Amino acid sequence: MSRTIVLASRNVKKTHEVAELLAPAGFTVVPVTEFPNVPEVEEDGDTFAANAAKKATEVAIALGQWVIGEDSGLRVDALNGAPGIYSARYSGPDATDEENNVKLISDLADIPEDRRGAGYVCSVALSNPQGEVKVAVEGTCRGRILSEAHGAGGFGYDPYFLIREFHRTFGELSPLVKRKLSHRARAFARFIPLLQKIADEFQEQPSS
Repeated sequence: MSRTIVLASRNVKKTHEVAELLAPAGFTVVPVTEFPNVPEVEEDGDTFAANAAKKATEVAIALGQWVIGEDSGLRVDALNGAPGIYSARYSGPDATDEENNVKLISDLADIPEDRRGAGYVCSVALSNPQGEVKVAVEGTCRGRILSEAHGAGGFGYDPYFLIREFHRTFGELSPLVKRKLSHRARAFARFIPLLQKIADEFQEQPSS
């Protein structure tokens, strides 16, 4: 038996990561894209946590289902925390990962390597069908921004985000390693035990 839970994200790669993290806990993740009538949630919160909660609650109310809202991004020390909550649209409203990375590297052009510390942040919120947040957690992962991309894996800023302990970027590290180290992995490591505590409130559905 597997319990179904909706992820309020239209990012295919993010959905895949979350599905892999939750599968061992007995949850099947369904992306919000499977519900075409659900409108886009305006991410106008001033923190990752606020945006995650808003995504979760608005989609939960629209569908009448349990929903996970997730908001994540990159904070660069030398840029006073930018791009922060604007990570996905750093270079414009319809920005691609490549365009965001070009802007990031340009903004850091005069910053030496030893001052390029940065942190990925991931906030996760779980809403019940009534729009009440039942779980909220956050995870972080520290690293450094490189001047050149390394590796083709991951997404977002991953090819530029160096994990010092491994001397590799998230673009170079295997998905298995990333699932242990990333901000998303760390957030869900906190989230899953709390989710399991209230799992009996979910309607059980057969695995597809």
